[in-house]
This record gives sequence, structure tokens and C-alpha cells, in this order.
Amino acid sequence: MENIQQFLPFLLMFVVIYFFMIRPQQKRAKQEKEFESNLKVGDRIITKSGLHGKIAEVAEGTVVIETMSGKLKMERSAISMEMSAKLVEKK
Repeated sequence: MENIQQFLPFLLMFVVIYFFMIRPQQKRAKQEKEFESNLKVGDRIITKSGLHGKIAEVAEGTVVIETMSGKLKMERSAISMEMSAKLVEKK
């Protein structure tokens, strides 16, 4: 019984860390992966570096973005989920 009481604070700390730090991070990573897989031609997006454009082509791991100055080939992971969602909300 005494051994359990010694480890109870450590166990409680791990549970709190899991629910406040690890689990939300896993959930966010899952949402970003889903966002990347749902990209399609014609979507208006903003990259994490701030470039605005429209998706012209979609490949397995990359996308071609049409901007005012031409076309750019980028990784899917370079597209910002939050900023692209805000762009859609403005319409």
C-alpha cells in the first residue's frame, strides 16, 4: 500500500501531461494530415510562408500552386491549415 502511495503523484503527473500536452498534439497532427489528403485542384490556399495561390495540380506528396507570378511546386505539408480556413471564411 505504501509503494502505491509513493508512485501515485508520478502516475497522476503523467496522466495530466498526457491529456494536456500529448493527446491534443496527436489530434492536431491527425487533423493536418486529413487536411493535406483532402486538398484538390481549385482550392485557394495560403502556405506556411505566406504565399497565396490556387492549387493547379495535385500529386502524391506535392502540389503545384498557381500564383500571380507563376506556378510553384511545393510539398503538401507546406500548406497552412489555419490560414487556408480563414481564407475560406472571408468569402
